[in-house]
Amino acid sequence: MAYVSTDSEPPFFPTGATRAESLQKMSPHLVADVYLYPTSEGGKKLAVLPGWGCPCSPSKSADALLCDCWPLLEGPFAPGERRRVGFVFLHGNGITREDIVAALRRAGTFYLWESHFIGEAVVVA
Repeated sequence: MAYVSTDSEPPFFPTGATRAESLQKMSPHLVADVYLYPTSEGGKKLAVLPGWGCPCSPSKSADALLCDCWPLLEGPFAPGERRRVGFVFLHGNGITREDIVAALRRAGTFYLWESHFIGEAVVVA
Protein backbone atom coordinates (compact mmCIF):
# COMPACT_ATOMS: atom_id res chain seq x y z
CA MET A 1 0.00 0.00 0.00
CA ALA A 2 1.17 3.51 -0.70
CA TYR A 3 1.25 5.80 2.31
CA VAL A 4 0.99 9.57 2.08
CA SER A 5 3.61 10.98 4.42
CA THR A 6 3.14 14.40 5.91
CA ASP A 7 6.69 14.77 7.30
CA SER A 8 7.47 17.72 5.01
CA GLU A 9 4.34 19.62 6.01
CA PRO A 10 4.34 22.46 8.56
CA PRO A 11 3.20 21.55 12.10
CA PHE A 12 -0.44 20.48 12.12
CA PHE A 13 -1.13 21.53 15.71
CA PRO A 14 -0.40 24.86 17.38
CA THR A 15 2.65 24.90 19.63
CA GLY A 16 1.76 24.03 23.21
CA ALA A 17 -1.59 22.42 22.39
CA THR A 18 -2.22 18.71 22.66
CA ARG A 19 -3.51 16.94 19.61
CA ALA A 20 -6.85 16.30 21.36
CA GLU A 21 -7.19 20.01 22.26
CA SER A 22 -6.39 21.10 18.71
CA LEU A 23 -8.81 18.61 17.16
CA GLN A 24 -11.64 19.81 19.43
CA LYS A 25 -11.35 23.25 17.78
CA MET A 26 -11.53 21.94 14.21
CA SER A 27 -14.52 21.58 11.90
CA PRO A 28 -14.91 18.21 10.18
CA HIS A 29 -13.99 17.80 6.52
CA LEU A 30 -16.56 15.00 6.34
CA VAL A 31 -18.82 12.99 8.67
CA ALA A 32 -19.12 9.21 8.66
CA ASP A 33 -20.83 6.40 10.52
CA VAL A 34 -17.88 4.47 11.95
CA TYR A 35 -17.73 0.86 13.08
CA LEU A 36 -14.62 -0.24 14.95
CA TYR A 37 -14.25 -3.96 14.42
CA PRO A 38 -14.49 -6.02 17.62
CA THR A 39 -11.21 -7.38 18.94
CA SER A 40 -12.45 -10.91 18.14
CA GLU A 41 -12.77 -9.88 14.47
CA GLY A 42 -9.32 -8.30 14.16
CA GLY A 43 -10.10 -4.93 15.72
CA LYS A 44 -8.05 -3.08 18.29
CA LYS A 45 -7.71 -4.43 21.81
CA LEU A 46 -8.26 -1.08 23.54
CA ALA A 47 -10.54 1.90 23.02
CA VAL A 48 -9.24 4.87 21.06
CA LEU A 49 -9.24 8.25 22.79
CA PRO A 50 -9.59 11.87 21.67
CA GLY A 51 -6.46 12.87 19.76
CA TRP A 52 -6.04 9.43 18.16
CA GLY A 53 -5.54 9.22 14.42
CA CYS A 54 -4.69 6.55 11.89
CA PRO A 55 -4.24 6.03 8.18
CA CYS A 56 -7.38 5.40 6.15
CA SER A 57 -8.07 4.10 2.67
CA PRO A 58 -11.01 4.16 0.26
CA SER A 59 -10.27 0.50 -0.55
CA LYS A 60 -8.97 -2.69 1.05
CA SER A 61 -6.85 -3.28 -2.06
CA ALA A 62 -3.15 -4.01 -1.44
CA ASP A 63 -2.17 -1.04 -3.63
CA ALA A 64 -4.66 1.40 -2.09
CA LEU A 65 -3.53 4.85 -1.05
CA LEU A 66 -3.44 5.47 2.72
CA CYS A 67 -3.89 9.00 4.09
CA ASP A 68 -3.85 10.32 7.65
CA CYS A 69 -7.28 10.78 9.22
CA TRP A 70 -8.18 12.21 12.58
CA PRO A 71 -11.58 11.35 14.03
CA LEU A 72 -13.04 14.16 16.11
CA LEU A 73 -13.77 12.11 19.21
CA GLU A 74 -15.39 13.50 22.35
CA GLY A 75 -14.59 10.45 24.48
CA PRO A 76 -13.35 6.85 24.34
CA PHE A 77 -14.47 4.78 21.34
CA ALA A 78 -14.20 1.03 21.99
CA PRO A 79 -13.81 -1.90 19.59
CA GLY A 80 -17.24 -3.21 18.54
CA GLU A 81 -18.91 0.21 18.89
CA ARG A 82 -20.61 2.26 16.20
CA ARG A 83 -20.64 6.03 16.22
CA ARG A 84 -21.21 9.01 13.90
CA VAL A 85 -17.89 10.87 13.77
CA GLY A 86 -16.48 13.94 12.05
CA PHE A 87 -13.03 13.58 10.47
CA VAL A 88 -10.22 15.91 9.49
CA PHE A 89 -7.53 14.90 7.01
CA LEU A 90 -3.92 15.82 6.43
CA HIS A 91 -2.34 16.30 3.05
CA GLY A 92 1.08 15.65 1.62
CA ASN A 93 3.17 14.50 -1.34
CA GLY A 94 1.16 16.62 -3.76
CA ILE A 95 -2.23 15.32 -2.64
CA THR A 96 -4.50 18.02 -1.28
CA ARG A 97 -6.95 17.63 1.57
CA GLU A 98 -9.71 18.33 -0.95
CA ASP A 99 -8.51 15.46 -3.16
CA ILE A 100 -8.46 13.09 -0.19
CA VAL A 101 -11.98 14.07 0.88
CA ALA A 102 -13.27 13.83 -2.70
CA ALA A 103 -11.81 10.31 -3.10
CA LEU A 104 -13.39 9.14 0.15
CA ARG A 105 -16.76 10.67 -0.78
CA ARG A 106 -16.65 8.95 -4.19
CA ALA A 107 -15.88 5.61 -2.55
CA GLY A 108 -18.69 6.10 -0.01
CA THR A 109 -16.90 3.86 2.49
CA PHE A 110 -13.36 4.07 3.79
CA TYR A 111 -11.32 1.81 6.02
CA LEU A 112 -9.25 2.56 9.12
CA TRP A 113 -5.78 1.02 9.24
CA GLU A 114 -3.44 0.23 12.12
CA SER A 115 -1.08 -2.50 10.86
CA HIS A 116 -4.30 -4.07 9.51
CA PHE A 117 -7.86 -2.89 8.95
CA ILE A 118 -9.49 -2.09 12.30
CA GLY A 119 -12.72 -0.43 11.22
CA GLU A 120 -14.78 1.12 8.48
CA ALA A 121 -16.60 4.37 7.93
CA VAL A 122 -19.59 5.11 5.70
CA VAL A 123 -19.66 8.74 4.55
CA VAL A 124 -22.90 10.53 5.49
CA ALA A 125 -21.99 14.22 5.02
